[in-house]
Amino acid sequence: MRQDPQAVMLFAAGFGTRMGALTKDCPKPLLKVAGKTLLDHALELAQAIAPKTCVVNAHYKHEQITHHLSGSGVRVSIEAPDILDTGGGLRQALPLLGNGPVYTSNTDAVWQGPNPFELLKTAWFPDIMDALLLCVPQKNAVGYTRDGDFQLDQEGRLSRGPGTVYTGVQILKTDRLSTIEEESFSLNVVWDQIQKEARLFGLIYPGTWCDVGTPEGITLAEEMLENSHV
Repeated sequence: MRQDPQAVMLFAAGFGTRMGALTKDCPKPLLKVAGKTLLDHALELAQAIAPKTCVVNAHYKHEQITHHLSGSGVRVSIEAPDILDTGGGLRQALPLLGNGPVYTSNTDAVWQGPNPFELLKTAWFPDIMDALLLCVPQKNAVGYTRDGDFQLDQEGRLSRGPGTVYTGVQILKTDRLSTIEEESFSLNVVWDQIQKEARLFGLIYPGTWCDVGTPEGITLAEEMLENSHV
């Protein structure tokens, strides 16, 4: 029986230090791009696939994120006293997310093109995959200046190295999280385990993606969205 993900985890716990003064009094996920918070940009895409459960983690100024989501039906996993990174944060949220694979997404990006969650759902084959990461070619990564994160082989399997850019959205089986001893850890630890077993896959996003990690990223994202309507 095909095991499709029924839950979405949105990462919103970070400090947003690259945003400088903009995050002094406001968590990064609540900064606005084109009149809408980054968190709401991500939520709109996630809720379009009608997941049974949607969870947002929070740490820095978590009260503001909890208030923003009040009455939305989205559940909040508060990380305290310490932030848990992506792996630790996802593991803490598992009682809310339930069993089975989950979508996870960062909340500091804006997209122009098809819904990333819908693309992943179509390409997810759990018999051969433990993780499916959505990647974008560097030429379609607005404001991105590094060398990329992964290379894809002809079968779609991922290996580390310069090439495509990980967009922050994936489907992941969560059973390996319980094997990590550290309380706070990155999902990179889990990906490395999956890669060794040749079960780490990637999918290329056909649209445009903008990393909104800096004040300049806000401007670039708004220009990208504006140009798409011209």
